[in-house]
Amino acid sequence: MPTIKDIAKAAGVSPASVSRVINDGPKVGAKTREKIKRIMREMQYQPNANAQAINMQNNASIGIVLADLTDPLFAKMAHGIEKVAAQKDLQIFLNSGAFDRASELDAIEVLLEHRYKALVVHSAMIDDKTLIDFARKVPGLVLLNRHIKEIENRCIWLDDKLGGALMADHIVDKGHKKIAVIGVDGIQNNTRLRIEGMKAQLAKYPVTYEIEMLEQGAATYEGGEVAVQNLLARGVEFSAILAYNDAIAVGAVSMLKAHGMTVPDDVSVVGFNNLILAQCMKPKLTTIHNPIEEMAMKATELALSLSKGNGDSEPDYVMDEHKYSPVLVERQSVTRLS
Repeated sequence: MPTIKDIAKAAGVSPASVSRVINDGPKVGAKTREKIKRIMREMQYQPNANAQAINMQNNASIGIVLADLTDPLFAKMAHGIEKVAAQKDLQIFLNSGAFDRASELDAIEVLLEHRYKALVVHSAMIDDKTLIDFARKVPGLVLLNRHIKEIENRCIWLDDKLGGALMADHIVDKGHKKIAVIGVDGIQNNTRLRIEGMKAQLAKYPVTYEIEMLEQGAATYEGGEVAVQNLLARGVEFSAILAYNDAIAVGAVSMLKAHGMTVPDDVSVVGFNNLILAQCMKPKLTTIHNPIEEMAMKATELALSLSKGNGDSEPDYVMDEHKYSPVLVERQSVTRLS
């Protein structure tokens, strides 16, 4: 059975445009509208009855955009959202942004076309201005794991600077002076803030930290492997690695072992997020706990609260209730140097 994405691909348009045609919405030209309808007929597309029902009952539903439905971090986000939805007997409509700006925009546009009043959005790739514009249009839109100063009353975020500082402080406390950092391409906000936190903390100590010791890659196990391979190929000397997330850290450990090095005896490794794989690897990974499930629950509650207003007023806002603090979880992947 064809999907909206199949129709969009055949018509050479975005899924949002197909959704507008299905719901008889605006912003689609007559020729494009007719082309989409023709392709729908040819492909024998039948609109999802459940989606149409949600469109008519948006007060009992919440729209969600997450970056990657296969990543354990986003699974924890989804679980937090589901907890609140179940308590309040709400339906969830979930879209993926796939760490791609166009896909994120399409995912949000589809939810807007369905007239959702409460939206929880995780966006890694859309610029601040565009998200601010969306927030002004939709009173119940809340950003999860993202902080934008102008709309911080609509944001639930982690103190990434503090997370980076905790990583650096721990590794320096263990006597390490040659530290490599693995960040992530494209996801500028989290990476930038964590590295800023690391640098600020490292500046307090007589620690060797040079820009060539920073490697950027994908936020995956494979990304960690490639990053370590690149560091070794460049002849970078390091006794510790600070990784953007646990997946990268586990990939880094794998590649270190492939080159005959042991963790933590030869190289210490610190991850970020405290996901289940951090506890399952050998040695168990020292990491930063990210309370993402609690954050997701808070974001859902906030979106529902905001969606009930008329847009003229906002609920009382306290930054400490919107900004969450990370915590270091010490395990066995870091050793103390003599």
